[in-house]
Amino acid sequence: MRLSPGRAARAAVLLAFVLAPTATLAQAPGFAAARPLAVRVTLPNGLVVLVAERPALPIVVVRVALDGGAVLDPPGKPGLANLTALTLPRGTRGRSGPEIDRAIEFVGGSLDAEGGRDWSELSLSVLRRDLALGLDLLADVLLRPTFPAEEVERKREEVRASLRRSEEDPETVAARLFRRLIFANHPYASPVPGTEESLARITREDVSVFYAARYRPETTVVSVVGDVTAGEVRTALGTRLGAWAVPPAAATTPAMAPLGAPARTELVQRELTQASVYLGGATVTRPHSDYYPLVLASQILGGGSSSRLYGRVREERGLAYSVYAQLAPARYGGLFLVGFQSENGRVREVLALVREELVRLRRERVAEEELARAKAYLVGSFPLRMDTNAELASLLLVVEEFGLGLDYPARYRRAIEAVTAEDVLRAVQAHWDPDAMSLAIVANVREAGLAP
Repeated sequence: MRLSPGRAARAAVLLAFVLAPTATLAQAPGFAAARPLAVRVTLPNGLVVLVAERPALPIVVVRVALDGGAVLDPPGKPGLANLTALTLPRGTRGRSGPEIDRAIEFVGGSLDAEGGRDWSELSLSVLRRDLALGLDLLADVLLRPTFPAEEVERKREEVRASLRRSEEDPETVAARLFRRLIFANHPYASPVPGTEESLARITREDVSVFYAARYRPETTVVSVVGDVTAGEVRTALGTRLGAWAVPPAAATTPAMAPLGAPARTELVQRELTQASVYLGGATVTRPHSDYYPLVLASQILGGGSSSRLYGRVREERGLAYSVYAQLAPARYGGLFLVGFQSENGRVREVLALVREELVRLRRERVAEEELARAKAYLVGSFPLRMDTNAELASLLLVVEEFGLGLDYPARYRRAIEAVTAEDVLRAVQAHWDPDAMSLAIVANVREAGLAP
């Protein structure tokens, strides 16, 4: 399914954590403490394999997370990691890009690659009977890419065209602006696709060098979900990827995103009837002890139709088309924001209500009933993250990335249920000061009364 430009922009800024309600956790499969999500195997070269056996359907999904995301783009060349990932399946030593396409399409499967912020990803989906072919193609793409010059140029032009289209979407523009404000000089400030200017500076040699330095077995995770057994997957991947050698130079890692940057405000003038607004800042990520209290605080503030912001801003006053709060953890830092879309003339009023609710969350303990409702929503909706093979494969990558443990569903429930109203108050007071938050607005700023 293709996202609308606005939703795609929001997805790029956030890691979606708000899901629709479902059955209670006790009724949901996969939540028993004794049942791990998958079997974990490490090959001799350090590559981690996670296998979840789901024999109900003869379909297998494979996700490969490669430690080569945009956070590793060299100075002056944002977009290099993304271009490398996109070009990966466009030719190998033994197959051209079109030959790879025809081979996977002939069996009704798919093999795709895309760049991300913390990692890049290869995705394979095939019927059980075609798994050997699919893994052959995946291994060929992963280990023997040639990055043909014409394919690098073609992908560069596709990214450029996408960037031009995205400039027409105010949510995308606001999202990129917001990241630049809150992450300042950290790599998280740069857009994953880069810019037209940075793309022009990237050469085929840059792509090849980035691949050689960053695509390494000991920093790669493969999740496999479907009609397979752990034993056969270990053998199949060991045969195909076991000889992938570790490069001699050790991989470097970026610094954590700094917290406490000065609040900044930036406005972008567009002839629009609707404003797109983001208010927030850099915050803690998963390993921090305040992470789960902040997850609940975000849910209470703006996590859905029962949240405070939805009630006050949309239902009671009808001031915004959408309003939400979200906490997005990433490897090198977290992001918190309140986002809304409203008529230009209502931006000031909505912002005042948002700040009021943030202040109230910092001043008063949340009611036990409100806290219990937020917990029930988060715990009860968790199983939807494992509904399909593709969703479980992606979740497994996150579990491995953050060291959450293969009993994560049970851990998640315990962590959410252990949060008290005092925990929420303390965490919000420590990390979410509305006076220290940055503000990004794309609107008709004159009509909104925001022009200096």
